Amino acid sequence: MNPQRKILSVSQLNRESRFLLEKNLSTLWVDGEISNLSRPASGHIYFTLKDAQAQIRCAMFRNRLNHIRFRPENGAQVQIRGSVSLYEARGDYQLIAEHMEAGGDGALQRAFEQLKRELEREGLFNPAHKQPIPALPTRVGVITSPSGAAIHDILSVLQRRFPSLPIIIYPTAVQGEQATQEVVSAIQQAEQQQQCDLLVIARGGGSIEDLWTFNQEAVARAIYHCPLPIISAVGHETDFTIADFVADQRAPTPSAAAESISPDREQWLEGVKQLAQRLIRSNQHILQIHTQQLQGLKKRLRHPGERIQQFTQRLDESEQRLQRAQQQTLGRKSEQLQRIRLSLQHNAPEHKISVLQQRLESHYQQLHHTMQHQLQHRADQLAGLAQTLDALSPLSTLSRGYSITLNNRQQAVQDAAQLSVGEEIETRLEKGSVVSQVLTTHPHSPP
Repeated sequence: MNPQRKILSVSQLNRESRFLLEKNLSTLWVDGEISNLSRPASGHIYFTLKDAQAQIRCAMFRNRLNHIRFRPENGAQVQIRGSVSLYEARGDYQLIAEHMEAGGDGALQRAFEQLKRELEREGLFNPAHKQPIPALPTRVGVITSPSGAAIHDILSVLQRRFPSLPIIIYPTAVQGEQATQEVVSAIQQAEQQQQCDLLVIARGGGSIEDLWTFNQEAVARAIYHCPLPIISAVGHETDFTIADFVADQRAPTPSAAAESISPDREQWLEGVKQLAQRLIRSNQHILQIHTQQLQGLKKRLRHPGERIQQFTQRLDESEQRLQRAQQQTLGRKSEQLQRIRLSLQHNAPEHKISVLQQRLESHYQQLHHTMQHQLQHRADQLAGLAQTLDALSPLSTLSRGYSITLNNRQQAVQDAAQLSVGEEIETRLEKGSVVSQVLTTHPHSPP
């Protein structure tokens, strides 16, 4: 035996192989068909995953099996997330499954979850953006296939519950390549026409592929930006789509949507019946009150003849009071007239004129006497002043042989110094005057 040769046991080989597989082939996804499925009492499952060219043995333990939403069966197409390993006891190369999805659904489900997270992060699912659903819409628009089961269910429910509710159908495909654009166009058309105040987007149940139109981003954004309230009624109760999260309200089924938007006709009729009964009772009560009031008025009502007799008596009394009032007023007015007459007689113009004439004559005589007295007094004063003036008058001085000399300025000369030689002077006498020229002057000298 060569001491340099490394010899492994089978157990060592399988263990080393397992380490290499688990180290280099970590978590991965594998798509294939289930076959040779077995379910032992332990709760684990063992099966073969195959495609047209190859196969691999797989194991899925009970703690992982509890998390999948369907029951794996032979022939089912599935997608498995797991890790490659090796079962050392038999040297079997195998895949340990950690998660399993129905074939074809896995990629769609991942796309669904990714878009859901993105739109939720943008706020398209925010309850603050959702609009209230009208309690009783005037007209409802339904976006769905005109030949599908959804529209049939909606119309059946409305016919049963509230057939008078108007419906506008916006026909669209609900799956396929054209469905997404048709649904978006129908939402925009309803928004532009403004013929309804509520929209219902409806479709029956199906696989995730069948409902994929309502997981499209374009449909989600059209719902979000539509000013009309929208109810999403897509699929069955367990189906959820992106449209359900964006819409203002989700209905589990199209029939449930019709139930939520329509009042129950029987309940309404019962309510109307109760209102009618309340109205009848109210009218009867009001009629009873008015009847009692009428009976009271009838008791208070008397024959018109009695009323006329009373009015006649009251008229006679009023006439007597009026006559007495007129007589009293006439007496007061007569007394006032008599007082006015006496006052007029006392203040008659003739009497006042006579009195004024007498006073005027008396004043005239007094004035005449006073004027005569004043004239006589003034005449005596004038005579005395005349005598005084005559005694002081220059003319009187002149009559006694004196004269007055005036210079050329007609000023009386009192001093010879006032004159100059050659100046003409005038000497006034009692009778006439003399003009002379100064030849010489002699100043005054004391005696």
